[in-house]
Amino acid sequence: MTDAALPSPLTRADELDSPARRARRRLFKRKAAVFGLVVLTIFITLAVLAPLIVPYDPIATSWSLVRKPPTSAHWFGTDELGRDILSRVVYGARASLLAGLISVAIALGIGVPLGLLAGYRGGFTDALISRITDAMLACPFLILAIALAAFLGPSLGNAMIAIGISATPIFIRLTRGQVLVVKAEDYVEAARALGSPPWRIALSHILPNILPSLLVQATLSIAAAIIAEAALSFLGLGQQPPAPSWGSMLNAAQRFLTQAPWMAIWPGLAIFLVVLSLNLLGDGLRDALDPRQR
Repeated sequence: MTDAALPSPLTRADELDSPARRARRRLFKRKAAVFGLVVLTIFITLAVLAPLIVPYDPIATSWSLVRKPPTSAHWFGTDELGRDILSRVVYGARASLLAGLISVAIALGIGVPLGLLAGYRGGFTDALISRITDAMLACPFLILAIALAAFLGPSLGNAMIAIGISATPIFIRLTRGQVLVVKAEDYVEAARALGSPPWRIALSHILPNILPSLLVQATLSIAAAIIAEAALSFLGLGQQPPAPSWGSMLNAAQRFLTQAPWMAIWPGLAIFLVVLSLNLLGDGLRDALDPRQR
C-alpha cells in the first residue's frame, strides 16, 4: 500500500476543533449575518445604556419645541408635544427588544416541553397536542395576538403574554417534528437498549440535538414579536403613553405625515433595521448550524 492511500493523520488543531468553533467560523464568513449581528448589538447597547446616552428626558414636553425639524440640538427632531424623538427612539428600543425576548421565552417555555412530549410519547398525547396546535395555527398569528391582548388589557406585559402564547404553536410543531426525526437515530436506540429512562433520553439525547433548529426559529420569532409589539402599541394595546414605544410613536405620527414626516421616519427605520438584522442573523445561524455545511 502506498503512502497516498494512507489516511492523513489528524493535526492537533483538528482534534481541538469543536462543532461550536466550526459553526462560529461559518457564521462570521457570512457578511450579511455579521452585518445583522453588528446592527443588533448596537441597538441592544443603546437600549441597555439609554439613561447614559439620551440627551433629553423622553417624556419631557416643551410647547416651544412642538414638531421642530432635526437640528443640532435635536438630531431627530421633536414630536407633537415637543419631546425629543432621538431619546424616545432609544428608550423605545427597550420596550421592543424586551417584548421580543420575553415573548419568545414564553413561547419556548411552553412550546418546547409540549412538542417534546408529543413527539416522544406519541399516541393519544401526540394527537391531543397536535389538534390543539392546529386549531391555534388556523388563526393568523397577529390576529390571535390582538385578540388575546384585547382580552388581557392594554399594557406592555399583557402584550408580551399575548405574543408569547400566539407564537407557541410554531415551537410545538417544530419541536415535535425534530423529535420524530431524532428519536429514530441509532444513538437514541442504543440509549433505550441500555435501559435509560424515557425522561433521560428526551432531555440528554434528543433535546440537545434539536437545539440548533430551535435557536434559529427563536431568532426569527423575535423579529416577528417585535413587529407584533409595534402593531399592538400602534393600536393602543401595548406600551401605554407617555412611555415611548416605536409602535405608539408611529400611531402619533400618522396625523402629521405631511407637516412632520420625521416623526414617522425614525421609529419606522428603527423597526426596519432591527427586524432586518434579526432575519439576516437567523439565516446565517441556519447555515452555520447545518451539519451538512463544510
